Formats: sequence, C-alpha cells, structure tokens
Amino acid sequence: MNAESDGGRGAGTGGATAIPQKLGSKAPHFVKRSRTLHMSWQVGIFIVGLAVVIGGIIMLPLPGPGWLVIFAGMAIWATEFVWAQLVLRWTKRKVTEAAHKALDPKVRRRNIILTTVGAVIIVAALAAYVWQFGFAMPWNISR
Repeated sequence: MNAESDGGRGAGTGGATAIPQKLGSKAPHFVKRSRTLHMSWQVGIFIVGLAVVIGGIIMLPLPGPGWLVIFAGMAIWATEFVWAQLVLRWTKRKVTEAAHKALDPKVRRRNIILTTVGAVIIVAALAAYVWQFGFAMPWNISR
C-alpha cells in the first residue's frame, strides 16, 4: 500500500512512468528464514547506519561531506527499513525537482542577475573601504 501511494505522486511530470521498486528488506534469503537471525541482521544494519548518520551530523559544522554521509547512512538503513526507503524516495524526488527547476531558463536568468548584483555590491563595498582606509587591515586603522 505504501509503495502505490508514494509512487503515484511524482508520476505526473513528463509522462514517464518510473518502475516501482520493491519495498522491504534486502537481506539474503538465508537471513530472512530465521527470525532471530533476521532481527540480529536488522539491529546490525541499524547500528551501522546510525554510526554513519551520527558521523555525518558531526561533519555538518566541521570540515567534511556531512550531508553526503548522512544520505549514505540513510541508504544503509534503506537496505532493511521501509521508512528509510520512503525517505530516500522523497529526497530523490525533491532533488530531481530542484535540479529541473534550476535548469529552467527563467530561474537561471534570475540567479545570474542576483549573483551579479551581489557581486557588484561586494565590489562597491570593498572599493569604498579601500578608498576610505587604504589597504590597511581593520585592526591597524588609526582614526
């Protein structure tokens, strides 16, 4: 039921129909046969995914690919948990929509204009600073 309700939302663009992917555990068959082994497998996947997600969260304020690592942790969780598979589907759909929107000529033109205006403002502020104070650093200004 979740796969049908989720898959229908993004199918209206472009007439292309996506191949629905099967939701659920991607554990090997021998693991799925034993309930205790499958539960242990899921706990292990959860712990590994949690460690990767926590590492990504730590990398957000620090140098490193924080969001990429968080999504990698979500992908690890998506091998076992339907909720993570649905979150990744939603994320992929939103990223695809944003990419298509960014390629729209009107949006690109607007972004170029805003970037140019911002650059002109920054250059004007720097020129005013150099005109007023010269090339002295702010902590060396004696006025």
